[in-house]
Amino acid sequence: MIGQFHRSELLLGADAMERLSASRVAVFGVGGVGGYAAEALARSGIGTLDLIDNDTVSVTNLNRQIIALHSTVGQYKTEVAAARIRDICPDITVNVHNCFYLPETADQFDFSQYDFVIDAIDTVKGKIGIVMQAKEAGVPVISSMGAGNKLDPTAFRVADLYQTKVCPLARVMRYELKKRGVRSLKVVYSEEVPIQPAASDEVTQKRNVPGSVAFVPSVAGLIIAGEVIKELAGLTKKRSIPK
Repeated sequence: MIGQFHRSELLLGADAMERLSASRVAVFGVGGVGGYAAEALARSGIGTLDLIDNDTVSVTNLNRQIIALHSTVGQYKTEVAAARIRDICPDITVNVHNCFYLPETADQFDFSQYDFVIDAIDTVKGKIGIVMQAKEAGVPVISSMGAGNKLDPTAFRVADLYQTKVCPLARVMRYELKKRGVRSLKVVYSEEVPIQPAASDEVTQKRNVPGSVAFVPSVAGLIIAGEVIKELAGLTKKRSIPK
């Protein structure tokens, strides 16, 4: 009988689909980038997803986040995403963690349980912590660099962190990880020069509220999901373990 992953199996093969079904992926950050990545993973046949975020859906998320609807405003992003994913794939296991990844919460996560880790958060300390914990556990990780203040979805690239250019966040990450002895990290980044956004009266935890649109962070999330799926399915030889 033809199932929901039939079209994927035509391209990837039955063995690859079995590997994906047996895989567990952690998605840190379920916003504009992570939300699209998580759903694409589910639609690709990943068997277990861990969703980590402590944010709730805001009205300002409606312009770009796949989980943001007027009916979901005020709800935890992780729980909204989990409900969507379970509706797409009833057999999937979704573990929800309503917390931010911070130095004080890092010990709540056993990275050795994961087959792949996606870093889609926007705090430098958290991103560094995820990379270091993944390195220690020997687990592949892919990290999203800055997607805010961009308008060109065609400017995204997949590269090693030390081969990136233009991206201010990548520059900071290179500096910080080099000090910690990390010599390699797979990232998705944009070569578009960031646009200076207009002043905003929005109140958030960030000093500067970035501008964003529907067609940029979504592309970054889908690129990340594609890289994860290809590695887990055995279609690429390189494993994205930080060195």
